[in-house]
Amino acid sequence: MTLEQVETGNNLQTGALSYKLIRKIKDDLFDEEFIDRYHLFINIGTRDFQLLVIDPQENKVLLLEDFVLPGLTSNEELLQILDQLFDSHAFLKAGFWKKIKVSVKNQKFVQVPQELFAAESITEYLKFNAIVDTSRDECLASTNPIAKAVTVFAVDNDLRTWLDGIYPNNTPTFTHQSAALIEGTLHFARERGNNPLYIYVDRFKLHIMACEAGKLIYYNQFAIKQFSEYIKYIMLVLKSLQMDQRTSEVVLWGYIGRNSPHYLEFCKYISNVKFGDEPDYLNFGYVFDEIPEHHYFDLYSLYLID
Repeated sequence: MTLEQVETGNNLQTGALSYKLIRKIKDDLFDEEFIDRYHLFINIGTRDFQLLVIDPQENKVLLLEDFVLPGLTSNEELLQILDQLFDSHAFLKAGFWKKIKVSVKNQKFVQVPQELFAAESITEYLKFNAIVDTSRDECLASTNPIAKAVTVFAVDNDLRTWLDGIYPNNTPTFTHQSAALIEGTLHFARERGNNPLYIYVDRFKLHIMACEAGKLIYYNQFAIKQFSEYIKYIMLVLKSLQMDQRTSEVVLWGYIGRNSPHYLEFCKYISNVKFGDEPDYLNFGYVFDEIPEHHYFDLYSLYLID
């Protein structure tokens, strides 16, 4: 097996726009000749982009790549960068993947109980939680099988059209980051006897979840502008859920390490902080030991979305 981990370099610039590959890990079992057997998962945000390749026969992770997209200010710029990234990539534009799942990261989403969901009303559902521009936004829905809910979300029309054009004969399945995080958390919570507060630290965003008796009782995401806001939002949620900061367990996933300022700050205020594990429904070769188990939780959890 081989490890390719890139912390510097591989920086492509288009005028003022750029992207940087910050991590690439590839199992020797990955073979471009067998792409038609593999599942491709794509995670698209305004600041980053990740891809994951899985062999579904053994649920084995074969490839992970993580890119940061600094300085983007519009969907138009995002499309320019993605166009360059896909053009320069060895196989992203291959059209014969067995399955393609695309997750978008934005604040335009709402969770609807499955028994109450009506497909013809998706735009109306979304308007309860977000401002919808029907000239720019396409409203879509994906099923959360564990939560028994439907995530209704918006995708930029141009992004959806562009991706459909990249894969004209293999239409991607779209979902939302919140759906993946909720499903991943519920799966993790199944095996636990207690009810921790679950936190996913994204790049400049904080996601907080709580479960009880196998059901989701809280989910929200918070845009972070100042470091102090991480603790502020966590303490507010703990209080609203009547959880004790000294005794309640907090499980962390995301871009955070044991010596990071985030973790050290959390431990000042919360006594029982632990890192979440990597998912048990995927298999990882030893080359992936280089990645902390609590990283890429949202990307891995796409496996659970229909």
